Amino acid sequence: MKIICIGRNYIDHAKELNNPVPKVPVFFMKPDTALIQKHNPFFYPEFSKDIHYETELVIKISKNGRHIEERFANKYYDEIGIGLDLTARDLQSECKKKGLPWEIAKAFDNSAPVGSFKKISEFEDLNNINFSLKVNGEQRQAGNSSDMIFNFNHIISYLSQFITLKLGDLIFTGTPVGVGPIKIDDHFEAFIENEKMLDLKVK
Repeated sequence: MKIICIGRNYIDHAKELNNPVPKVPVFFMKPDTALIQKHNPFFYPEFSKDIHYETELVIKISKNGRHIEERFANKYYDEIGIGLDLTARDLQSECKKKGLPWEIAKAFDNSAPVGSFKKISEFEDLNNINFSLKVNGEQRQAGNSSDMIFNFNHIISYLSQFITLKLGDLIFTGTPVGVGPIKIDDHFEAFIENEKMLDLKVK
């Protein structure tokens, strides 16, 4: 399986990082080693001093497909969950200054903690899903799928023009405003609506 992440998919988040609002989906990838075993903590790595959290809704692909038309894209996923796209912001900044790729800042081990998933049949409207993040009991991020620049179906259709999507692939769909640094002993709780879907501690 692979992890594909959509960047800058919420206007306010693009603005908070001084990035232009994209005209087409911007994406990058993480390896499966970016996942964390359930109930395991995130161990702060020695190579960075400025790792940030980004809370995102995550689509789980349910069957293989390529060159998928947007009107059929809903047939290629049946679960939605939540995850954290962890970014070594200091490494990313250095790469950007030099015009280099920045996988080193996004694709490191354990950089994509993922919580539980819900069947899409449990949602009344996929374009109106509330999600949020608490850090140490304080709400830091809150978003709604209606605020995405590119919706789930558009993302799937676009990605499939370049990359074959396979059963079990995960797509991180972008983060709302409110990203920030993490520190040792932080406690992350991520929610879809009022249901806690992810619980992670930093060591």
